[in-house]
Amino acid sequence: MRLLIIEDDREAAAYLVKAFREAGHAVDHAGDGLDGYALAREGDYDVLIVDRMLPKLDGLSLVRSLREQEITTPVLILSALGQVDDRVKGLRAGGDDYLPKPYAFSELLARTEVLARRRAAATGQSEATAYRVGDLELDRLSHRVTRAGREIVLQPREFRLLEYLMRHAGQVVTRTMLLEHVWDYHFDPQTNVIDVHVSRLRSKIDRGFEHPMIHTVRGAGYVIRPDEPQAS
Repeated sequence: MRLLIIEDDREAAAYLVKAFREAGHAVDHAGDGLDGYALAREGDYDVLIVDRMLPKLDGLSLVRSLREQEITTPVLILSALGQVDDRVKGLRAGGDDYLPKPYAFSELLARTEVLARRRAAATGQSEATAYRVGDLELDRLSHRVTRAGREIVLQPREFRLLEYLMRHAGQVVTRTMLLEHVWDYHFDPQTNVIDVHVSRLRSKIDRGFEHPMIHTVRGAGYVIRPDEPQAS
């Protein structure tokens, strides 16, 4: 998922950004309502996570303005105001979900994933729950990866990277594409973070097998294809 978190509490925002990135998602952050509104209008996000009490433009006004502009990106509102009337106001302002503080991150993550799936289904962009390339299989629901029946344990970012490669199997995936969809797109394009993660992923996916599946396309990016004897 690509998320926008609009939260003025720096400590809370830093925690959420870190947690969502560790879960394999790309995250942008805005520290006030006006900046958040601008980013939400311009960016292509799967879900917006909006704090209700924001400086410059409060969360409910922000959501109303987006809906008036016919921006339908799902919105999850976070607030210390958790009474029934508060939740109703948030939903009637245009929010798709409302989560009172304090909350468990696991619940926030689950609710965010539900909103993203609903959006994908509504726009006809729902994704497969499993991918297969040759003898390599990835199950998005169980987060399980196997090759030739052998289970491969991946870290969240490695899983997200492999998922993106498999979703575009046979196609060259550029570093820019990976930066935008697997990492926060504000990363420096010259960073070697992609090369490091691909190297780690390749060592897990291809080690012990005669033919590699993950290939480097010099000057372009990476491609994953069935384990046929081809030059890397």
